[in-house]
Amino acid sequence: MKMSYYPGCSLAGTSAEYDRSIREVAGLLGFELVELTDWNCCGASSGHMTDHRLSIALSSRNLSKAVKLGLDLLVPCSACFQRLRVADKLQSKDTSDIRAEEAEAGDFAIIHLTRFVARPDMLARVKALVRRPLHALDLACYYGCLSLRPPAVTGAPDCENPDGLDRIVTALGARAVRWSHKTECCSSSLSMSRPDIAARLVGDIVGAARRAGARALVTDCPMCQANLEARQSDRSDGLPVFFITELVAYAMSEDHEPGRWRQHLIDPKPLLGGIQSRPEG
Repeated sequence: MKMSYYPGCSLAGTSAEYDRSIREVAGLLGFELVELTDWNCCGASSGHMTDHRLSIALSSRNLSKAVKLGLDLLVPCSACFQRLRVADKLQSKDTSDIRAEEAEAGDFAIIHLTRFVARPDMLARVKALVRRPLHALDLACYYGCLSLRPPAVTGAPDCENPDGLDRIVTALGARAVRWSHKTECCSSSLSMSRPDIAARLVGDIVGAARRAGARALVTDCPMCQANLEARQSDRSDGLPVFFITELVAYAMSEDHEPGRWRQHLIDPKPLLGGIQSRPEG
């Protein structure tokens, strides 16, 4: 199986561990990622807040590269996923005035990472390849906003009560807790301009996860992951925040790579210390 792959800016920088774990999971599950050559920023945040035409042109240029590969496009970043879907929908309406010169019509799907891994066939592969079941972990699955809403853009049928991350977590042997804040906004777009608001909303989310019995959070959005870790008031006693593919890679691998968690602001190693590999046979 081959898919084209758009990592986006966050995964090339501050969330590089997300990118590494995605590539590791692809290798373990046996599908090939073909990264778009010379991809550019999708226009999220700084682009689409200031210049609508520019934001569509930026995403359209990436879509034109995906067209040439002729493969479905896997997108892990929720903001990138939304911007690419917006550009694709506008192009399909023949709005040539905002279409980048390089853009072309094409028949391929723009697929968010969680939706892909949560497919029944992929979950079956994950379950079969788990070497370290995560039985000791009670996790709060946090979806945030941009991969789900608005559903007219994202195509999410379950934007109010999603369960893709929950099903992946369950396949790894962990327990996905039932809780109230799985789709509440973490305010990452306000993290720099209004840190007071960001800290309050992150506190609400983390508090809800604790009350539900979670020992960590898991997400699929680089902005949410960074904000949820950075804005916890006491990181010395904070809840770790995993990318979902980090846990998939960890559960399916037997290596003890010392630097696997080095980019986390809240060290998850104490939480993972008791997890053992499944005996052979």
